[in-house]
Amino acid sequence: MASFDFDQAEGLRRMLQGPRPRVVTFLSATPEDDKGAMLVNLGASLAQAGNEVLIVDACNVEYGVARRLGLNRGASLLQVARQESALNQVIHPAPQGFSVVPMGTPESTDDVRRLGKTFDVLATQAAIVIVDGELGPDGEFPVPLMSSSEIVIQVSTSAASITNAYSLIKRLTQELGRRPFGILVTGATEGEAKVVYDNMSLAATRYLAVKLSFMGAVPADEYLHRAARLGRAVVDAFPLAGASVAFRQLAGKFALPAMPQFGRQGSASIGS
Repeated sequence: MASFDFDQAEGLRRMLQGPRPRVVTFLSATPEDDKGAMLVNLGASLAQAGNEVLIVDACNVEYGVARRLGLNRGASLLQVARQESALNQVIHPAPQGFSVVPMGTPESTDDVRRLGKTFDVLATQAAIVIVDGELGPDGEFPVPLMSSSEIVIQVSTSAASITNAYSLIKRLTQELGRRPFGILVTGATEGEAKVVYDNMSLAATRYLAVKLSFMGAVPADEYLHRAARLGRAVVDAFPLAGASVAFRQLAGKFALPAMPQFGRQGSASIGS
């Protein structure tokens, strides 16, 4: 088995030699399976455009990407942190063109500390790192880098989803302080998505002093379900579908430099 120390040293070398990767954590205010399906298609769209993409499944309760693709049966990043596995043994290539890593659930303070350091090393392994995330019962993320990453919240047009998304933003703001969040609206046309975003942005600005950024929209599309039944991404199976066009546009946004983040003093800085 390759040593963890070697993998860590290699990751640190890459960190020093090249630009920092873009790390984006996705949370959802939609039904649990929606986020996994969306991230598979976003990852495939980014990979199809020539980006090196790594998706980290940090879900403990929700239906995460690793489980969705059947890549959650082996060792996790937690086993790497415990030096029970090598880093290259938990990075699984997916047929959609990206790689997937299951994170695992830390069970102690020592696990949290080690997992945080190991995740920092893992994040140097790709240009774009997408985290399929969820908040713990205490309102915290399992590793610090998720807190400092860009955070995008997936929401639909339903009143319940919009309410849940606003509650999630309020909870994050209480835990992390004032900072911007991205909003991605799924199951909606561009016009419908803009209405949802505008209303959320107005409320977040007025009552939380928080700035939101519109990341885009993905329409409801039967071809998404057809592609999923085939075990493929919609951009690959049905490249001319409306959802495929939307995912390519969305991938273009995430391939650009990171959206502004607020520093501790409230001044704009660049996120991970």
